[in-house]
Amino acid sequence: MKLTMLSVLMTITIVVATNVASSAQTKELPGEATTITATIEAIDATTRTLTVKGPGGNFVPITVPKSVERFSEFKVGDTITARYYDNIVLRMKPAGEPAVDTTTGGVTKGSGASPAGTAATQRTITATIVAIDPKVPSITFKGEKVKWTYSSRVNDKAALAKVKVGDRVDITWTEAVTVSVTTPAKKD
Repeated sequence: MKLTMLSVLMTITIVVATNVASSAQTKELPGEATTITATIEAIDATTRTLTVKGPGGNFVPITVPKSVERFSEFKVGDTITARYYDNIVLRMKPAGEPAVDTTTGGVTKGSGASPAGTAATQRTITATIVAIDPKVPSITFKGEKVKWTYSSRVNDKAALAKVKVGDRVDITWTEAVTVSVTTPAKKD
């Protein structure tokens, strides 16, 4: 499995929306852990596609990368459980500190009898606050090294009052997904 597995697995997870806020030094915005379970309904070995049935009865095709070595162990009827977690950390950027745009990540294979693994990624970018609306309340960031603009409501009005347009921040997103597969017990 490679980092692309995170993208594949995210199609069967519910991404938790996080409101962005800022503070004088560092502010952590912990995400929520979301767990979703789906059942494998069909397997196309030629295209390496699993069709899974989600909790709402919806069918979702998932193309599994060739880097997933245990693809042949998936069986119709197996249950895939994915646990997704994210969080955001904002850090006020000192004057003169260079802008950053970094991404790191990795995959850890599961060691059990069934296919499993964890994929994680972390990205940090430098952004400038380009707008603040205390009435909504909301904040807008614009990336310095990347073409990126993001606006969000802010729950923490006290933190919003401590920043101003033109302030620079490093925004670090961390995402992780753990996936496990279980085979249903055989009926007698």
